[in-house]
Amino acid sequence: MTELRADLIIAGGGLGGCAAALAACRSGLRVVMTEETDWIGGQLTQQAVPPDEHPWIESFGGTQAYRELRTRIRDFYRRNYPLTPEARGRWNLNPGSGSVSRLCCEPRVALAALNEMLAPFTSGARLTVLPHHRPISAETEGDAVKAITVRSLLTGDEVVLTAPLFIDATELGDLLPLTGTEFVTGFESQSETGEPHAPAGAQPQNMQAFTCCFAVDHVEGEDHTLEKPRDYDFWQTYVPDLTPPWPGRLLDWAYTHPITLEPRILPFDPTCGPPGDRGFWTYRRIADRGNFVPGTYPGDICLINWPHNDYWLGNLCEVSAEEAARHLERAKQLSLSMLHWMQTEAPRPDGGVGWPGLRLRRDVVGTEDGLAKYPYVREARRIRAEFTVLEQHVGTEARMALTDQGREEVQAESFFDSVGVGSYRIDLHPSSGGDNYIDISSLPFQIPLGCLLPRRVTNLLAGAKNIGVTHITNGCYRLHPVEWNVGEAAGALAAFCLHRKVLPTQVRNTPDLLRDFQREIERQGIEIAWPRVTPR
Repeated sequence: MTELRADLIIAGGGLGGCAAALAACRSGLRVVMTEETDWIGGQLTQQAVPPDEHPWIESFGGTQAYRELRTRIRDFYRRNYPLTPEARGRWNLNPGSGSVSRLCCEPRVALAALNEMLAPFTSGARLTVLPHHRPISAETEGDAVKAITVRSLLTGDEVVLTAPLFIDATELGDLLPLTGTEFVTGFESQSETGEPHAPAGAQPQNMQAFTCCFAVDHVEGEDHTLEKPRDYDFWQTYVPDLTPPWPGRLLDWAYTHPITLEPRILPFDPTCGPPGDRGFWTYRRIADRGNFVPGTYPGDICLINWPHNDYWLGNLCEVSAEEAARHLERAKQLSLSMLHWMQTEAPRPDGGVGWPGLRLRRDVVGTEDGLAKYPYVREARRIRAEFTVLEQHVGTEARMALTDQGREEVQAESFFDSVGVGSYRIDLHPSSGGDNYIDISSLPFQIPLGCLLPRRVTNLLAGAKNIGVTHITNGCYRLHPVEWNVGEAAGALAAFCLHRKVLPTQVRNTPDLLRDFQREIERQGIEIAWPRVTPR
C-alpha cells in the first residue's frame, strides 16, 4: 500500500474539486486530488452538461477564475476550430448556440480548458491528480480526519492519503459516511426547517432525479438505429406516477412545465431547426454547424438531458452499492430507450415517425456505450453544517412574507460570512419520492462560509453540492458557477488556515480572521456581494 502526504487532500475532481485545487495551489499548497473517472470537470465534462448559469454571468456574479475558464473555452475554439468569420468575431461566442446557456460547448473542449488552467501546478508537482480512484475508507482521531484510503478502479491498488485538511468534492458526498461526518439526505421536514414547501415529515430517500446524458447528431439519409434496448418495452409504456400528475407516457413529446405544472410540448426536428428555434433540438445543442466552415460537422451535435431521460425510480445515496448499481443501469437503459424511441417511434412534424439518422456520438462523451462517463447527479449527501441555507433565506415569496417588501424591493438574506454569490431559480426535478417539479422563484444569493463547515469535524470542508443547504435550496445552489465558487472558496480557506495555523471554524467565528479571509478572496477575484439585481 502506497502513502501520499500533502497539505490538502481533495476527494473528487468535479468543478468544485478543480476550483479548490486551483485556489489552493496558487496559494502555494501541495495538493492531491482524486477522481473516479479519467476526466476532471464533473458536470461540465464527464457528465456532459452545458453550464446552467444566471443571465449576468458575462459581467458579474461569478469568480474571476470561473470567467477565465469560460474565456479559455472560447479561445480554444478560436485557436483550433475553423469558425466562420462571423462566429470568430463574436466576443460572446456560443459554439453550440444552445438556448440553455450562453456557452454551450463540447465536453472535451471544457476538459482541455480545465487542464490548461491546472497545467502549471501539475507540471510543477504541486498538484497530483489520481484518476480512476475512489475513496473506500478513512481514519479519524477524535473530531479530525487523519487519512483517507482510495482504491484504483483499474488495478485495485490502494493509496493512503494524509494531510492536515481535506475537502469532499465528490459528486455524492462520499467522504461524509466514511469519516463519520454528520449528514442529511433527501427532503427535510417542515418542523425542522420551517420551509413553506417542505413536507410535514422528513423523507431521507426522496431525492431529485439523476440523468445519464448522451450526445447525438443527425445524418440525413443514413440509418443509425440502435438495437432495441433490453428494457425498451418497460420504458416505452412507462407512465410516471407523480404528484401533480405527469401528462402521459414518459417517452412522449409532452411533459410537465416545471413552473406551471401544465402539460407542455416543445417542437423537435433535427433536420431543419429554424432560426430562433427554442425547441428540444437547440435546447442543449453543443455544436452548431452554422458556426463553422461548411463540412466541419455533418450535422449539429445535441446533448440529451431532457425531462424524458430523468431517472427517479431510486437514488444513488441512501441505498446499498448493489441497489445503486441497479438504479444506474436502469437509468442507462432509459436513456438508450429514449434514443431508440426517437429513431423509430417519435412523432415527426410531417406526420411520420422516427429519425433513423440520429447517431449516438460515443466519441463526444468518450465512452463505449455512448453515455456520459458519470451520471448527472443533482442532489448529494449534505453536511450538517454550522449554518444551513433555507428557503426563507433565498426564496422570493418566502422573503417577501418575512420582510413585508414588494417583489422589486426584496433581497436575499445578507450573510456576514459570505464567500461568494450565485443565482438560479429553485429548480427541483421530479424526485424518487414521487414529487413532480418544484420550481420556485429565488433571489440572487450569497454563499455563507458556515455552509461549508461541518458542525463537529474540524478539518473537513464541503466543496461541491454537499454543502449546508436543504433539499429545496439545493435546487439553486447546485449549478456550475455556484459549485465552482464553493470549491474555490474551500480551497482558498484551506490555504488561509494553514498559513495562519488556525482551524476553519476559527476563521468564521473570529471577526478579524473572517474579515482578513474575505479581503483575501476578494483580492483573488471572488465576489462576495451582489449589486442590485432583480429576482429570477
